Amino acid sequence: SVVSHFLFFSSLEQRWKSLCDDSHGVPDETAARKHILLFAQTRSGSSFTGQLFNQHPGMFYLFEPLFHVQQAFTNSSSRLQRALDGRALLGAYRDLLLNLYNCDFSFLESYIRPEPQDHMTGAFFRRSSSHALCTPPVCQEGGEEILAGQPDEVWCPKKCQALNLTLASQACQAQSHVAIKTVRIPEIGDLRTLSEDPRLDLRIIHLVRDPRAILASRMTAFAGKFRAWKIWNATGRQPRYVDLTQITRTCRDIEYSVETSLQKPTWLRGRYLLVRYEDLALNPEEKAKEIYRFLGLDLDQRVLAWIAHNTNGTVASSSEWNYKYSTTRDSKATAQSWRIHLNFDIVKTVQSLCNRTLALLGYKLVR
Repeated sequence: SVVSHFLFFSSLEQRWKSLCDDSHGVPDETAARKHILLFAQTRSGSSFTGQLFNQHPGMFYLFEPLFHVQQAFTNSSSRLQRALDGRALLGAYRDLLLNLYNCDFSFLESYIRPEPQDHMTGAFFRRSSSHALCTPPVCQEGGEEILAGQPDEVWCPKKCQALNLTLASQACQAQSHVAIKTVRIPEIGDLRTLSEDPRLDLRIIHLVRDPRAILASRMTAFAGKFRAWKIWNATGRQPRYVDLTQITRTCRDIEYSVETSLQKPTWLRGRYLLVRYEDLALNPEEKAKEIYRFLGLDLDQRVLAWIAHNTNGTVASSSEWNYKYSTTRDSKATAQSWRIHLNFDIVKTVQSLCNRTLALLGYKLVR
């Protein structure tokens, strides 16, 4: 088939297993609390992958909590100040992650706008994407209804009303493990201080995706920001004002992070697993088992049930929002859909700009 022809992989797979998954050198700590970070780029399939943790009943899962820090920095400073604040922003990201892994939500409160009153907020970003924030004890109205499937963005705030951050903190402490998804940290090196922090047992799942697929997905999801690319895609003529850094920066960050991991620094040893979205989409159950083995945790039956129900694309999507942001797809088709949707001129350009990244990750060039 076309998919199997273009997704090759065996020798690189073996190389990655030896280089990237160092968990065999770490003692089994099944009972110990794990702090899991799903580290990815925008439109890499991280919402889908995050469900592997969100569906686990022993996991306190948070979807993009760093959004609030980014918004606070963006809204409060000029462009020049933001450039100077790059390091400060990364520092704030790391501080917030450390606090959240320790189930302390007070640090987050200072970034939420409007500011929470008596630890209550109605402005928590994408709250519906976290089962833990939409089920008891955080929300008494939740329960089996949410566990039956992933609700859309309206359901949880409507049923649960304002989010009580004190209850969220208590629910976090009661769970066995904490998992957080983020697309806001550019490079793996930015996580070194967290990885070395003795208070955490940080495990990093680094999710990567074919840059051609990332671009195609961004053009659909962020039509305004990618207008020039869409014109190019429709006409076959490259506008002079197209911003190539919208993909080159992504490739550079992926490349840097993967190359850092391949050097096997001590601070990543046993704490890092590289996962290609395409591999997960083609064999979701197998890859989920691999991820949980790396974490030293049992794969709960609810995760497997969710995979079975949500990777064949038979569940109808009720809205444009659901199409862009839902995690219910024919995952095999989604992984390769860029082949149908991208103009070949754009494909050639991305292959030229991201040639090294594609080679490093084992993606074949198309001609």
